[in-house]
Amino acid sequence: MTFIMSLVFSVWQVLLNNFVIERAQFTGAEIGILQSLREVPGFLAFTAIFILILIREQSFALLSLAILCVGVAITGFYPSVLGLYLTTVIMSIGFHYFETINQSLTLQWIDKKETASFLGKALAWRSAAALSGYASIWIVMTWLQLDYVWMYALIGSLGLIMVITITLYFPKFEVGEVQHKKLILRKKYWLYYLLTFFSGARRQIFMVFAGFMMVEKFGYSISEITALFLINYVVNLLFAPAIGRFIGRIGERNALTIEYIGLILIFVSYALVEQPEMAAALYVIDHLLFAMAIAIKTYFQKIADGKDIAATMSVSFTINHIAAVVIPALLGLLWLHSPEAVFYIGAGFAICSLILARNIPSAPAQGNEVIWSLTSKNRDKKSINQAD
Repeated sequence: MTFIMSLVFSVWQVLLNNFVIERAQFTGAEIGILQSLREVPGFLAFTAIFILILIREQSFALLSLAILCVGVAITGFYPSVLGLYLTTVIMSIGFHYFETINQSLTLQWIDKKETASFLGKALAWRSAAALSGYASIWIVMTWLQLDYVWMYALIGSLGLIMVITITLYFPKFEVGEVQHKKLILRKKYWLYYLLTFFSGARRQIFMVFAGFMMVEKFGYSISEITALFLINYVVNLLFAPAIGRFIGRIGERNALTIEYIGLILIFVSYALVEQPEMAAALYVIDHLLFAMAIAIKTYFQKIADGKDIAATMSVSFTINHIAAVVIPALLGLLWLHSPEAVFYIGAGFAICSLILARNIPSAPAQGNEVIWSLTSKNRDKKSINQAD
C-alpha cells in the first residue's frame, strides 16, 4: 500500500507546479489556495475514527487508496482553477485518510524496538515507488511526447489496478488490541500534539513554496524538477534505512534536535539563495532531514496506550493540518510581496519545534512522557531525565 501511494502521489506532486503554471496560469495566490484546499481533508482526518465503526482499518486504508488513485487519474482532464481545486480535494481525501490509517496500523503491527528501523525501510520503499513514477514521466512525457492528461490518467489507473489486486489477494491481518472508536485527547500526549502541529506548519513551507520557488524564481523545467525529485528519492532510498537505525541508537530527542537545527539553517538559506544550483542542493538536504521526523512517531508509540493509537492518529493528523489549512493561503499572499519572509517564518516554526524536542525524555515511556511539565509528578522526573 505504501508503494502504491508513493507511486501515484509522487507523479501528481512533481507535475503540479508546471501543470498549474502552464495550463491554468496560477500565481502564488492560486497555488496557496489550492494547497490549503488540499489540506482540508487532513484537517478532517479525525472523522476517520467514526468510519472505523463501520469498516475495518485495513479495508478503509484500501478504499482510501482507491480514492487517491481516482483523483489523480482525472486531474489532467480539468486544467482550470476550479477544476484543479476539485480534483485536488478528491485526491486529498484518499491521501489523508490513507496516511492516517497507515500510521495507525504501522504502530499497532510493528514491535516498538523495530519501529524506527521499519519506518526507515518504508521510506526507502516510498523512494523506490517515486523513482518508478519519475521513470514513467520520462517514458510518457519525454519519450512518447504525451500530454499531462495522459500521464495523470495512466498513473492513476495503474494505481487503481494495483489496489484492486492487493484487495483480492492479500490476507486480512489482525491487530493486537481492539481500538477505541471515539475521539481521544489526553493531557499526557500534549508534547506529541505540539510537535505534530509545528511539523505540519513547517512542512507546508517545504511542500508548497520551496518547489514553487524552483519553477517561478529559477525557471526550472518539468524535466529539471523531475530530476531534482529523482535525486531526492535516490538519496532517501540509499540513506533512509540507515537513518531509521540511527534514530533507534541515539533516541528521539537527539534525532529531532539534529533535524530542527538543520531546518533552521536551510530555511534561512532559502530566503537568501540566488543560485539555482545552491537552491537545488538545499532542497535535497531539506528532503533528507524530513526522514528524521520518524522520531515523532516512535516517541508517540513509546508513550501511548495501545488502545489509543487509532484514535490518536486520527486526532493528531487533524492537529498536523490545522496550520496546513491556513498557512498556504496566507503565505501565498505574503509570497506576492516578499518570498523571503515566507522562509523566515519557516525558520521560526523550526525554532519552536527545536525547543519542544528538548523536552523529550531520553527514555520515553508510559508515565515518562516529558522532562518538564506543570504537574509535580513530571517536575520530579525532570532531574532524573537530565541525569540520563
